[in-house]
Amino acid sequence: MAMRNHSVVSEFILLGLSADPQVQALLFVLFLVIYLLTLMGNLMLLLVIRVDSRLHIPMYFFLGQLSFLDLCHSSVTVPKLLENLLSEKKTISVEGCMAQVFFVFATGGTESCLLTAMAYDRYVAISSPLLYGQVMNRQRCMGLVWASWGLAFLDGLINILVALSLDFCEAQTIHHFSCELPSLYPLSCSDVTASFTALLCSSFLHFFGNFLMIFYSYVRILSTILAINSTTGRSKAFSTCFSHVIAVCFFYGSGLLRYLMPPSGSPLEAVFSVQYSVVTPMLNPLIYSLKNREVKAGVRRMLQKCF
Repeated sequence: MAMRNHSVVSEFILLGLSADPQVQALLFVLFLVIYLLTLMGNLMLLLVIRVDSRLHIPMYFFLGQLSFLDLCHSSVTVPKLLENLLSEKKTISVEGCMAQVFFVFATGGTESCLLTAMAYDRYVAISSPLLYGQVMNRQRCMGLVWASWGLAFLDGLINILVALSLDFCEAQTIHHFSCELPSLYPLSCSDVTASFTALLCSSFLHFFGNFLMIFYSYVRILSTILAINSTTGRSKAFSTCFSHVIAVCFFYGSGLLRYLMPPSGSPLEAVFSVQYSVVTPMLNPLIYSLKNREVKAGVRRMLQKCF
C-alpha cells in the first residue's frame, strides 16, 4: 500500500553541489580523494586495534567500532555522489532514495549513541580508574554497542515507515547531493506533518538526548579532573578526552543543524551534510591518532612488522 503512493514518480533527480561540468570534475576528484582517505584511515585504525594486543582495552574497542561506523556512514552517500558527478543523468529511484534515507538515519543514529558510550567510558576511566576494567568489561562494552545499533535502526525504521506514506506526484528535483528526509518534504504533494513530527521527535529524543548525556558525562569528568591535585595528572586526564570532544563537536555541530533547520534548498544544508557525512568520517581517524601516543606507537609497531 505504501509503495503504491509512489507510483506517479519513479525516480528523483539529485541536483548535487554544482551544475557546472568543470566544477563537477573538480568536486569528483576532491570527494574521491576524501573517500579514499576515509577508507584508508579507518581501515588502518581498525587493523592496528585488531592486531596490537596493547590496544585491546574498552577505549580502543569503542574507537574500532567508530571507525567501522564511519566507513558505513560515508559509504551510504559518497559512492552515489561520485557517480552523479560523472553522470549526465543524475537520478535515483524512489526505492533507492528511501533506502538511503534509512541508512543515513541508522548509521548517523548509531554514531550518536556510540559517542555517548565513549563519553561514559571516559567518565569511568577518569573517575574510577581502579574499577575501570571491572565496570567496562567486555559484556558491558558489547551491550552498549549492540544497544547503539538497535536503537538507531529502530529510530530509522520508524521514520522511514512514516515517510513511506508520503505522495510524490510531480516534483522530482532534490536540491541536494543525497536523499535526506528534510529534502523530500518540499517534493511531497501530501501532508508531511506526521513525518516531520516523527523526525522532530527522534531528533530531540535520540540525538539531543544523547548530547545531554554526553554533556552530563563531561560535567562529571570536569569536576573529577579539577579535584586532581597534580598538574600532570590533570593534563593527562584532559588529553584522554580531547579527541572525543572534538569528534562530538564535529558530529553534532553539523548534524543537528542539518536536521533541525527548515528545508529551503539553502547551500548551508549541503555544507552541513558534507561536513557530517563526508568530512567527519575522514577526520575521525586523524583526530584520534594525532593526539594519541598509544595509537601512533601501535601504527609504528605494525609497520615495523610489515616492513
